[in-house]
Amino acid sequence: MEFLKELCDRYLELSTETTEIPLTIKSSGASTGNSEKDLDKMVPSSGSSSSLDLVVVHQQPTTHVKNRPFHRINDITKDTEKVSISLLDETGSEHLPYFVYIPQNIIYQNAYVHVSLARIADEDCCSSCIGNCLLSSVPCACARDTGGEFAYTPQGLLKEEFLRACISMNQEPQNHYHFYCQDCPIERAKNRYRPEKCKGHLVRKFIKECWRKCGCNMQCGNRVVQRGITCKLQVFFTNDDKGWGLRTLKDLPKGAFVCEYVGEILTNMELYERNKRRPDNDRHTYPVLLDADWGSEGVLKDEDALCLDATNYGNVARFINHR
Repeated sequence: MEFLKELCDRYLELSTETTEIPLTIKSSGASTGNSEKDLDKMVPSSGSSSSLDLVVVHQQPTTHVKNRPFHRINDITKDTEKVSISLLDETGSEHLPYFVYIPQNIIYQNAYVHVSLARIADEDCCSSCIGNCLLSSVPCACARDTGGEFAYTPQGLLKEEFLRACISMNQEPQNHYHFYCQDCPIERAKNRYRPEKCKGHLVRKFIKECWRKCGCNMQCGNRVVQRGITCKLQVFFTNDDKGWGLRTLKDLPKGAFVCEYVGEILTNMELYERNKRRPDNDRHTYPVLLDADWGSEGVLKDEDALCLDATNYGNVARFINHR
């Protein structure tokens, strides 16, 4: 009886040591409003009654482990992905940056994204295919733009030669072909009246997957990215002053798909103006230029020169860059 009394007393003591931290993640559907204003509204007040799966646990001292708090979130996606993605901060000293978690890209204000099924020609899809296109003896029409080769192996991994080419482009861009805009949208965003000459854009390799106009189903081997995240991931706070990072909880084979980079689709002009309004110490964004077809477009209008920004709205990929 004395043992049970001591156990109950200790339980009550521990419960008074646990605290709640306001969560700064919010799941959202597609939204095209002003991001900064939306973010101001989404931060929970200190009196919020919901901890949203955020738990602060104080470890008990042992002979070999230093007593320290840590933060854990079971699923930062709030069930918007097919798998849960946890968060762990073993230091207990950091909070996530303010952002809205989205599993798919959204469009911000002026960005013009027009993808019409009628514009996709029959030679760019495989409407007569069934089953797994990768197992066919002759590559289907979806491999036409990539030299008759698929990017994936039958096991769903990127081919070794594809990976080597992409790595070489990132490490040695000067050794690869560039195209130059007549009127570069990036330079135009910096100075509309006297833009400098285009600095050049890499002609990158790309993956062409089967899609909704094709006859195959979602189990086709040429549909990897569109099936979404399937591996176990965890956001964690690094111990080397690099902020938040992303790691896998299970070993992945080389070439395995991890996640798509998701964020707001906005024009380069909008991104330039947005970054000018940010404080100097908050300019840690890594926008991705959507410039794969700029070379075939001639002179691009501002609303057609697009990029991805995951600062305000994004998915777990934003943490790959330690943010």
